[in-house]
Amino acid sequence: MARLFVISDIHGHIEGAKRLLKLAGYAPESDRLILLGDYINMDSDVKKTLGTIRRLHTGGAIALAGNMERAYLLWHICTGTKPVIGVTARKFLESLPLYHKRGTYLFVHAGVRPGIPLKGQREEDLVSIRQDFWGSRSAHTFNVVFGHTPTQHMGAEPGELWHGPRMLGIDTGAKHGHRLTLVELTGKEAYSCSTDRESLYGDVRMTNWGERSLLK
Repeated sequence: MARLFVISDIHGHIEGAKRLLKLAGYAPESDRLILLGDYINMDSDVKKTLGTIRRLHTGGAIALAGNMERAYLLWHICTGTKPVIGVTARKFLESLPLYHKRGTYLFVHAGVRPGIPLKGQREEDLVSIRQDFWGSRSAHTFNVVFGHTPTQHMGAEPGELWHGPRMLGIDTGAKHGHRLTLVELTGKEAYSCSTDRESLYGDVRMTNWGERSLLK
């Protein structure tokens, strides 16, 4: 049976992401993988990270844009400098969609502006919105799976998934030395590893989050 995986906010920890995909037994010929953006950090090996993301995309994964990718492109436009990633990778970043719908799920980097139809959403909100989205009491048409806001800022324990009404926050703080998490939506499993410098990509955990899920 095909499984549906999603990961967000890798922030340069591409070796951690590869380890989690291997641990989960991700099979691109049968499974589906959604990548929610913020693959890079300005101080990481951007070329190496994007090389892996592009290979995953070529293998069938859906890659979305995050605010880091938009900022990276904008910085080079504003400064007039040439990105080290090359023309092909730059065009790849420019082509990334802002959201993806699959069944009952809406995948997006940051969230959506409540009360506005999906086609009317602004790019700025889709890649950057925070509490106006996840703190809203408005009902969502889709089960929204998102990253961008570290889950501890929404009330979850550091490194843990955040559960809201028809919302699932999966940025478990890899950028901040907490955890990077690969989520399997099909079986409601989570595969995570530490991004703390002293235990980098260690302390690997496999957990089931089904009982806490508020998705419908």
